[in-house]
Amino acid sequence: MKNYLFTGLLACLCLVLGCKLPGGEHHAKIGKGGRVYGGTFRLSETEYFQTLYPLAVTDAFSAHIVSQIYAGLVKLNPENLSVIPCIARKWEVDSTHTQYTFHLRKGVFFHDNPCFPQGKGREIKARDFKYTFELACTKSPDNNSFPSTFKDRLMGANKYYESSSAGKPSVELTGVTVIDNYTLLLSLEKPSATFLFALANPVLSVIPREGIEKYGNQNKVGAGPFIYAGEKKSPDMVLLKRNPNYWGADEFGNQLPYLDSVEFYFMGSNQKELAEFKKGRLDVVFHLPSESVKQVVAENIKAFRDTPVQFILERIPEMSTQYYEFITSAGVFKNKKVRQAFCYAIDRNKIVEEVLKGEGSSGLYGITPPLFSGYDNSQIRGYSYDPEKARKLLAEAGYPNGQKLPKITLELNSGGARNTSVALEVQKQLKENINVNIEFNIVGFPQKLEDAKYARADMFRSAWTADYPSPENFLWILYGKTVPSSISEPSFPNVSRYVNADFDKLYEKAEYAATEEETYKYLTEAEQIAMEDAPVMVLWYDENYRILQSRVQNFPLSPVRMYINLESVYFGQH
Repeated sequence: MKNYLFTGLLACLCLVLGCKLPGGEHHAKIGKGGRVYGGTFRLSETEYFQTLYPLAVTDAFSAHIVSQIYAGLVKLNPENLSVIPCIARKWEVDSTHTQYTFHLRKGVFFHDNPCFPQGKGREIKARDFKYTFELACTKSPDNNSFPSTFKDRLMGANKYYESSSAGKPSVELTGVTVIDNYTLLLSLEKPSATFLFALANPVLSVIPREGIEKYGNQNKVGAGPFIYAGEKKSPDMVLLKRNPNYWGADEFGNQLPYLDSVEFYFMGSNQKELAEFKKGRLDVVFHLPSESVKQVVAENIKAFRDTPVQFILERIPEMSTQYYEFITSAGVFKNKKVRQAFCYAIDRNKIVEEVLKGEGSSGLYGITPPLFSGYDNSQIRGYSYDPEKARKLLAEAGYPNGQKLPKITLELNSGGARNTSVALEVQKQLKENINVNIEFNIVGFPQKLEDAKYARADMFRSAWTADYPSPENFLWILYGKTVPSSISEPSFPNVSRYVNADFDKLYEKAEYAATEEETYKYLTEAEQIAMEDAPVMVLWYDENYRILQSRVQNFPLSPVRMYINLESVYFGQH
């Protein structure tokens, strides 16, 4: 899957004691296998994080930080996206595929924090996961995790969630049983092929009761490799420090993590990130705009060719789709033919080639990106560029030549120049091809998320990055049974409020199918129904360019953007 643009550039680096590490530390400690301890890893995001409370996380920026502070039963291997042990050292599944028994590691502790007696983090027991999973099944403005994790999966979860809406839950969460301090049984309503992937999501990381009692949803006490150490608003930065009591170890027996600290910066643009990277003030830049790649290489060719090399450039397709959401429950986009007309009026190839400069591939099929083995998204009939058909559909909807259409507003988050550039091109094409004028508002990412949940505009710029490597995760955002009955209630992740009973039935059949082949068959049928209904305008499938300082070791590039794992990252020495 990986496509390294500069093969063979990464030379073997000598590890020298007594040298200076990034961040100013001296006299590096060398572990077994040549692993180097120390240093500060610096990275940047283009948007500020929304929350560090796991159950509330809905964006990749927050997930990147949460993944370092917290830990769950299991996690994803970033290289092959398999589910691997975390706080659970192993697990068994019974013959019905509904009973999961997890065996916890002994000697895993929460971070030291004043919420605990004498400020010492206590050992994690099975009851802590029971407490966390009860929070995950409790209806609350702070809990966005329930639909994607336990809803319709964990036994008793739906009843527990419903009873919690009146306050304290009045029923037991029957699907969670504490066998002993280190053994936890999770019982499912039906077999679920994606249940372990759901558990690997950082939103289900274990949370201490003491942290919630002291800090509420501002809790930042976890069991991950790094400890939250504060925020600085000028410049915007979150600081994480090494957890000296972390249980994890590498294949040589070295305690993890290797790094002393991690600094997350929030710079707002790739150009600013690149400038800081070239000065050595950042160790990686994600999502490098493709139009910048040639310039970066040309201006820094010596850094790519010297021995040892200074910079490494990598490219990988991502499990991520960019699209616009139509609000289908009210207004002009309640009419399917209007939605279809908009979809046919857009030249996606032009957007990819002229606006994105090749950064991605045209979204001509479904909402699922073309990265899942055995799931052929090219079978899905999406929307090619056909302005004549678009004009015909718009006339059939009662708006010939765009006449009598009410005011239409697209809302997008800033997120650098790319979002605005694409919106300008879409605005231009809609005017030229179907004589439709749209206005757009640019707001901060938190405001866009909130407005989308409450349908406060007609269209929203959006993207979905896989929570786990399955096409089911992309179709979940169109599942109608997550949509509230009232427009006054928030709808997430189904922002478009799309409801189709046939789609829902197929989606549910796929969820509980016995084989992957059967699962993909139902998902393909469901996705085709959704694309014909056009609740979203698929624009393109993402690709990611990443530029990395060559001293950074053990930092694989994953197609799932939600996950970055810094516990094994270390700095080699020139």
